[in-house]
Amino acid sequence: MPTKESSAQRNLPRNSEEVPDTVEADLPGLVQRTLAEYLDARLVEAVELDPGFADAARELSAFVLGGGKRIRPTFAWWAWRAAGGDPEGPEAPAVARAASALELIQACALVHDDLIDESDTRRGNPTVHRRFAGAHDRERWRGGAQQFGMSAAVLLGDLALAWADDMLHSSGLAPQALARALGPWRAMRTEMLAGQYLDVFSQVRGDESAEAALRVAELKAASYTVARPLQLGAEIAGADERTLSALQRFGHDIGVAFQLRDDLLGVFGDPEVTGKPAGDDLREGKRTLLIAEAVEAARAQGDERAMDRVRAVLGDPDAAEEAIEDARTALCRLGADAAVEHRIARLTSSAVSALHSAELAEPAATRLSELAVAVTDRTR
Repeated sequence: MPTKESSAQRNLPRNSEEVPDTVEADLPGLVQRTLAEYLDARLVEAVELDPGFADAARELSAFVLGGGKRIRPTFAWWAWRAAGGDPEGPEAPAVARAASALELIQACALVHDDLIDESDTRRGNPTVHRRFAGAHDRERWRGGAQQFGMSAAVLLGDLALAWADDMLHSSGLAPQALARALGPWRAMRTEMLAGQYLDVFSQVRGDESAEAALRVAELKAASYTVARPLQLGAEIAGADERTLSALQRFGHDIGVAFQLRDDLLGVFGDPEVTGKPAGDDLREGKRTLLIAEAVEAARAQGDERAMDRVRAVLGDPDAAEEAIEDARTALCRLGADAAVEHRIARLTSSAVSALHSAELAEPAATRLSELAVAVTDRTR
């Protein structure tokens, strides 16, 4: 059955009441320590409920602590700082806990997304539903292994979402700050699920329009990856309307650009970098902006044969690597990848302009500009 406790979890410091002077040099480390402390406490509760459930909860804990760049808490933290938050003030540990809760929202999204897409790997390891199916096979339990894996993943994703809410509400934020934070928090949860549904819906409808692809990018990525975490941090700090507006524009554009970069990585990415097989998005039939640009280019250029090579693998889980490579070549021939790159550059530029329109506290303004580049200029 899943691991009892990860080595990362065992070795992390436990006192998140102290935010060290060097915290802003290693925000991911602070998030990791904060999550480990919170999850340790929840695992104690899980053991009291039932040993079998505790084993499953440990698997969720290992998944949460086992990887990720902690992008969402980082955006939330720097938005809080941009609106005047003091990293040495007494409220800083509570802000760290509230921001870290975003990683449990992310865990919910990833576990469910992998299940929906029937993905085999995540971060170079078997996905949660595959791990539980494998445990079923090894233990020779009754019933179907795949059904058990699916059931476990659904429930653990739900558990992550429940614990995210609990972590925010128990973070120690002042009542007024928590009340302000709940607005973006509630909107983010619904928008994330709406984006996931529209992603699935566009696949079954075969909607290859740019409008549909961008709407999914806005809801599935821009909202819960950048825009709402920024708003969360700024609201906790009590930001004024000018700051909130600038961060909203910045967050929308960087969030969409982030998703468009993911779309390119999903087709052209190096598995050693992405942790997933190259071309998975094609096999899963994802109608991203990359596909929309290819459709438009094929019509404009009168090159439907190139688009046929893409459609031959789109939604085919058994597509051979040679066919995937042919589709990638066709996408480049149509200029679809270049069109998406151009869109990413435009969005990043407009986002940074929005950021500069507000008088944000330093070093937050500089850090947010650097983050904009970091999340949109990832290596293939």
